[in-house]
Amino acid sequence: MGDMLFINVAKYYERIEATTGRLEMIDYLKKLFLETPPDILDKVVYLTLGSIAPAYEGVELGVGEKLLLRALSMATGISQDKLEARYPELGDIGKLAEWAVENKVAQSFFTEDLTVNRVFDTLRKVAEITGERAQDAKIRLLAGLFSDAKPLEARYIARIVTERLRLGVRDMTILDALAEAFLKGRAFRDKLERKYNIFPDIGRIAKIVAERGFEGLEEIKLTLGIPVRPMLAQRLRSAQEIMDKIGPRVFAEFKYDGERMQIHVWKDGRVQIFSRRLENITDPYPDVREFVSRAVEGHEVVLDSETVAVNPDTGEILPFQELMHRRRKYGVEEAMRAYPTVTYVFDVLYLDGRELLDEPLEERRDILLKLLKENEKARIVQYEVIDNDVEELERFFEHAVEMGTEGLVVKDPKSQYQAGTRGWSWIKLKRSYISKMVEPVDLVVVGAFWGKGKRAGTYGALLMAAYSPEEDAFKTVCKMGSGFTDEELAELPKLLEPYKIEHKHPSVVSNLEADVWFVPQKVAQVLGDEITLSPTHTCGWGKVKRDAGLAIRFPRFMGWRDDKGPQDATTEEEIIQMYKMQLTTVTEEEEQKSSISEKDEE
Repeated sequence: MGDMLFINVAKYYERIEATTGRLEMIDYLKKLFLETPPDILDKVVYLTLGSIAPAYEGVELGVGEKLLLRALSMATGISQDKLEARYPELGDIGKLAEWAVENKVAQSFFTEDLTVNRVFDTLRKVAEITGERAQDAKIRLLAGLFSDAKPLEARYIARIVTERLRLGVRDMTILDALAEAFLKGRAFRDKLERKYNIFPDIGRIAKIVAERGFEGLEEIKLTLGIPVRPMLAQRLRSAQEIMDKIGPRVFAEFKYDGERMQIHVWKDGRVQIFSRRLENITDPYPDVREFVSRAVEGHEVVLDSETVAVNPDTGEILPFQELMHRRRKYGVEEAMRAYPTVTYVFDVLYLDGRELLDEPLEERRDILLKLLKENEKARIVQYEVIDNDVEELERFFEHAVEMGTEGLVVKDPKSQYQAGTRGWSWIKLKRSYISKMVEPVDLVVVGAFWGKGKRAGTYGALLMAAYSPEEDAFKTVCKMGSGFTDEELAELPKLLEPYKIEHKHPSVVSNLEADVWFVPQKVAQVLGDEITLSPTHTCGWGKVKRDAGLAIRFPRFMGWRDDKGPQDATTEEEIIQMYKMQLTTVTEEEEQKSSISEKDEE
């Protein structure tokens, strides 16, 4: 089995950490991947993303700062008290580990160079250890690594185990580098991304393309137990616009205010559930497992669905925030009784060995209708087939809102399932789109500005950005300082500390110079008054007006969206569309006022 010295990987991390250019970052990654033996490339890719497994495996290292300090103390002979005193001065757990190894008191006569295999396999053991003496065992394993680590290696090992790597490398950046390294250039990145969308284990994909190139890529298929990246919807303001876009015949489905769930069922009844972010959320939902498994009994299937919490007394749909009470490790049975659920299935992606992604929606729907035997907690989404009738679509929209949903998702019956993309084959029509900016958007924290006066010592405002999937970039759209409680404001520096970096991240496009920069990771729900042209913010720059971007006016913090990753944030294109919808609304209001004025004059 191949291997390489971990110091070689750490040196590339140091270069990546220092760069402010995305192309330079991709070039460093390409060189690293080409230097890595193909049979360990998966391990290098996972470590570069600050993990030891794909998200859907749910593997957690479970190492907090206190535990890491104990391991460092054991390895270096420096007391834990001294490490704790030094930590605030350095402000970074990685630099603390680097300093500790440079200045260690305990000198070992027998050391060996760290390799990728040893680092990765040790961290995997750390994650898998459970039981009474788990903490002591974790400390011993980590101390063994730090005892043999060079200072630079210690910096990145400490950051990886505490989930604070801060390189800011994301899956899409990895794909660019893989395409350049093994697929004759980034022109083939789209081909790589399509496979990644149905098999989002980027480590295994990296290993496959490194070993077998295009031939290996062709053999990657949708696989039970590995989640497909979900297809997402665009948005429009009116039923007429939607009908003009994808009509004349459409499927109009209720849009529930719940949690998107991709449900994998085996013939023996075993079930795994994955979130929109591809996290394994099987354990908190035993009721979903039971009733969906019963509904498709005897089949091997992958379903796309939305699960909502319901009032146990009235059966009415509860808001999304209520469902989040179900996301817990303990007290699952109690939460299940307090917040019962109903799962509404709207698509089938795989059935008994047959991949259905390329089949038209109307065929997938026919398969679903024959497959799923509805019960009280597993049902097919409520929908209507509407033929070139805007008034009927509007009526069904009003009915959906009356029933406690957010509105509709309107779909082209001929559309394929475009995994991982936000296309115009699915379009949201939500009640809040009918006016100005009433609906919140999901934005990513990319920077912060220090507060003054009462806010001295914490952040006075956060720099928020929308996501551009085409460029894999985050473009600023507002500075947000309102909506926080005093407690939330006080907690901001601590909450955002894991993402803090010393310079603007290469994927952030900003004309503003923040006091503090962050790796784009933390997503917040934001509500503003309206979207306006901006000479400062970069979202939509030059796409609506030359030398201008778009900004959200009077943004207010509504809460954190920990169920969403940065690439799930509201896109630049959505912000542009919302701005255009506003203009249409304003024009209509002005026409109405003008009409009233003319009548008054008469």
